[in-house]
Formats: sequence, C-alpha cells, structure tokens
Amino acid sequence: MITKFGSLFAGNVDLDNIGLEGTAANDRWLPDDELASVFSKCEAICEVMDRRGYSTFWAAEHHFQREGYECIPNLIMLFVHLAHLTKQLKFGCGFNINPMWHPLRLAEDYATADILTDGRVIFGIGRGYHSREVETFGNPIIDQDANRELFEEQVELLFKSFNERSFSHHGKHYDIPPNVPYRGYDLKEITLVPRPKYLPVECYQPIVSASQRALDFMCKHGIKGMIGGGAATGGASDEVVKRWQETLAKHGKETELGGDLIISYSVQIADNEQKAIDEARDWVEERIKMFGPLGFVPGLTEQQLAMLADPRRARSAGLPTIEEGVESGSWFVGPPERIIEQIEEVQDRYPGLEEINIGVTNMGMPTQATLEQLEWFGEAVLPKFAGQQQVAAPADD
Repeated sequence: MITKFGSLFAGNVDLDNIGLEGTAANDRWLPDDELASVFSKCEAICEVMDRRGYSTFWAAEHHFQREGYECIPNLIMLFVHLAHLTKQLKFGCGFNINPMWHPLRLAEDYATADILTDGRVIFGIGRGYHSREVETFGNPIIDQDANRELFEEQVELLFKSFNERSFSHHGKHYDIPPNVPYRGYDLKEITLVPRPKYLPVECYQPIVSASQRALDFMCKHGIKGMIGGGAATGGASDEVVKRWQETLAKHGKETELGGDLIISYSVQIADNEQKAIDEARDWVEERIKMFGPLGFVPGLTEQQLAMLADPRRARSAGLPTIEEGVESGSWFVGPPERIIEQIEEVQDRYPGLEEINIGVTNMGMPTQATLEQLEWFGEAVLPKFAGQQQVAAPADD
C-alpha cells in the first residue's frame, strides 16, 4: 500500500529558451551565480515538501555541468544543511556515484550525516553515466565492464566498513589496510570512525538495465531498488518488477509485488489533461535534449540525435512526445482526482509498493512552477494516501 511520497530533483537551475527550438544543450554555459542558484532552489523545494508531509527529497550527484542541468556535486553536505532547515523531511542520495569516490571517504561522510541529522539521510549508490564526470575523476565509465567491476568491489568495501567494527579488504582495486607499522604494531585491520548511528544502513540503487547480475548483486547486499528517475525512464515495467520480486525470493526474502522498491512517475496537475500536457511539453523536450545523447531515450537513431542538437531541425526529427509518455503510464497528468485514480491503479498493480516518487521538478521547469505543483499535490493528492513512517533502530555496540 502506497503511504509515502517523495520527489527526485536532478539539480537543474531555472533555464530560459527551452524546448526543441530553444538553446541547444551543448550551447548552454551559465554564469557562476546562476549555477549556484541550485542551492536556494533546493531550500525552497524542501520547505514546501516538509510542510506538506512528503517523505523524502531525493537529489542526484553530478559534476562539471556548466549547462545548468545537474548542478549538485555533494549530496551529503547539502543534506546536512537542509536537515537543519526542516523538521521531518528525509533526504535521499539518488545517487552517490561510487566510482567518483574513495569508498571509505563516502562511508565516513554518510556516517557523519547519519549522526548529525539523526537518521534523516538515506544512502544511495550508483555507477554513473556521464563520461565527462567519471573519467575525469580517473575511473572508467566508457568501459562498462571495468566500471561494474570497480563499483562492485567498492560496494563490498562500503558495507564491510558499515557492518564490521574492524575489517580488512584485499581486492583488485583496494588493499585496506596497507601492510605498514603503526604506533608499535603491524596494521592488520581498520575501523570506520564514525560508524553510522542506524544499522543496517538503508540503501537504494537505480534499476536501469535490470540485468540479472545487477539484481542479484543488489539482493546479496540488501540494497533496495528505484525504478525511474535519474538516468532511468519514468514508470515501471511489470516484467522488471516481477523479476525483482523473484530475485528477492531467490535470496531468501519473500515480498508482495513491488516490495523493496520506489517507483518514479512524472506528474503535472492542471484543470484538465490537455492543459497539463501543454504546460509540461517544453520541459519534456528539454529533458530529451539533455538525456537523448547520453543514451537514455530509447530507440533514437544517429540521425535523430544529430537533428536533436540543431534547434532548426529538432521538431521534425520524430522524437518521443509527452503524449506518448502519458499513454505509456510514465506521466500522470490532469486534475487531482485523475492523478489519484492513476496512483490507485499503481497501488492495485503493485500491492507491496509503499513509496513512489513524483517528478514535478522537470528539466527547465521554473522554481515557482515546481513549488505550485508540490503545493497542489500535497494539498489535494498526498492526504489520500499518507500513512505513518517507520523508524530504524539505533546501531548496537
């Protein structure tokens, strides 16, 4: 039963001249003050979400994006700040990109935030998808096999550091601790200081390709899944949700369909469906301009991608439309009563699903429009489903 609602924010600043005929993605180069405005935008969004009773503000880690699309480089630092401006809202790392971190630095930073916010930061991990980001930090992403190999070893090391009071790890990429003398003894194990206050650490990972290897890896480590949002397209495939349930069962955890998942849907509330579609059209088109060349708009040909980069030709490229998103079920549009019906349909289809993300912070969407959508959804839709949130137990010594 769905009782909790979050929202995922990619980290885009307010953009002008958007849509297919607007400024080409690679031609955007915003001033420093505009790029830094992402932080005040986060504050405004979280104030509304906290007041209206949303569960979690999710945001994404990204780097070097002078175009203004994804402008938050450090989620954990931001979330500690936001937690001190709010009362009960949680903050989800959607996601920390492991190959851009040393795993023990990431573990330390998360544990510090867990203590300082009393458990209001939710851990999340991902492999990344921007070559400009991951490769700049000295690790692979173009070579997907090498990226996955590194990521899996990093995750193993992360969870060792969380769950064991002292540990060692000797793998292909990390030799921890090094074999060195230290203050009169030979170093054999090391301890994370601080360790998280709340154990086991709740952790999410995006389900994008939904390969069986990835699903098995997540279940092995007790990692929950998020479908839609970030690099993934919105909505969920029944086949993927069913395979996730089967994989959980294979690893000894029986759930109802939709258990241990968060599913994201884009939402636009308006007086009627057509008005909602028309209002959101430019934001959908800006998203395609940004994500299409990165491979996250399925089915685009090389010719379509070339035309997408040219504002004079993009409209005639036969690109996906918001109408197709509505038809596929990844977009919920219309008045509040219609949005409620669509969420109830999801709830009936996935009885184990407890939380969904609503995407009302779409690419290029002005801050004021986002706040209005959050207010409207929070007033007219959220109370129909809201329930009590569970609290984790403190870690044992």
